[in-house]
Amino acid sequence: METENSQKAFRSTRTALADSGSGSGSVSTEGASDCARSRFLPSRRSATVCSVEMLCDGVYSLELSDRYMAHHAHAGQFANLYLHDTARILPRPLGIASVKGDVVRFIFAVVGEGTRQLSQARIGDSIDVLGPLGNGFSLKKEGRYLLVGGGLGVPPLVRAAQEIRQLEGALSTAVFGYRAEHFADNIVGEFSDSTLSIDESEGNVINLLNKWVEDAESTGPGVRAAMDDVEILSCGPHPMMMAVAQWAKERGLRAQLSLEARMGCGFGTCVACVTPTRDGLKKVCIDGPVFTVEQLGW
Repeated sequence: METENSQKAFRSTRTALADSGSGSGSVSTEGASDCARSRFLPSRRSATVCSVEMLCDGVYSLELSDRYMAHHAHAGQFANLYLHDTARILPRPLGIASVKGDVVRFIFAVVGEGTRQLSQARIGDSIDVLGPLGNGFSLKKEGRYLLVGGGLGVPPLVRAAQEIRQLEGALSTAVFGYRAEHFADNIVGEFSDSTLSIDESEGNVINLLNKWVEDAESTGPGVRAAMDDVEILSCGPHPMMMAVAQWAKERGLRAQLSLEARMGCGFGTCVACVTPTRDGLKKVCIDGPVFTVEQLGW
């Protein structure tokens, strides 16, 4: 039975935690990596809802004003969002999709009561947040990146495209697979140099990757040398990422994979999200969610 708390999932905005960061949303991959390596855990605080938009049936964009997260969020990291519903005490971990000024964007699907409540938040409501959390993608200048995402694995790759766009000499191609509606093409297109997408009626992301190679080979000689600079960043369903890892391995390409897992706490305490690696069991939330193919042994 629905409780009074679940009927009013969000309360009036409280004063957000003061922060010394600029909130510019500018890329600082070195600082973000240092923060992750130090295992620094920012405090839980209140963030204000700026917008809620339905992108397609069951998929929503949620924007929150949070200066600290906007200043420190790195591509591949996530945040815990807490409901003001005492019947649901565990947070919802959502990948950070983009940053603009002090505003952080999340993209999620309604899969249960918790995400349903998030989708019904209103502008001016407050949501408690904890983040950014986890280790994100490792990016470098003058790289060429294939951002391979499936379904609701695309949000961290949108943020990756945003960061790559600010790296001098770096280029990105978004390669997205959808079940049906292509809900993130316009969003990632604001940042990526090119976008390829496909839905289940047409094929899958491996089909798109093969087409990308064919198009590259048709441009002339020197393709192998150009491929040496290519790195894959991927997030999505486990079978898809296994296939992407194999595709990359066959072509001698580097690949970083952002794993999806059921998380309890989101910062390594509950040990609910372990995954096997070559170095034993690792926690997806704090040792990842981003791992290399070599670390996973795929």
